[in-house]
Amino acid sequence: MIFEAIEAKVRAAFQPSHLELENESHTHHRGGDETHFRLVVVSAAFEGVSRVDRQRRVYALLDEERAAGLHALAMWTYTPAEWAKMGPHVDLDSPSCAGQTPAKPS
Repeated sequence: MIFEAIEAKVRAAFQPSHLELENESHTHHRGGDETHFRLVVVSAAFEGVSRVDRQRRVYALLDEERAAGLHALAMWTYTPAEWAKMGPHVDLDSPSCAGQTPAKPS
């Protein structure tokens, strides 16, 4: 399963203090498959790393999942200090896909 693989790889690589992974496939054009995900990772491993390089590091873990059907990954990566500044009720919407309304995190 793609969900479990993403979660395991991100936990192992970044040892996050906070991790949210949501399968949003049901809100997109490909139905209930494991194709669209929303990921929030808070990790000290991101200290001193640009936002682009943080995302590159996550994507580098997921070659097998992309080959297995991962189509879209809405991703937010933060250091613990950045996350703390954002407050407890962060509203991170996934971008829309194929003209559909973005999914709201629960």
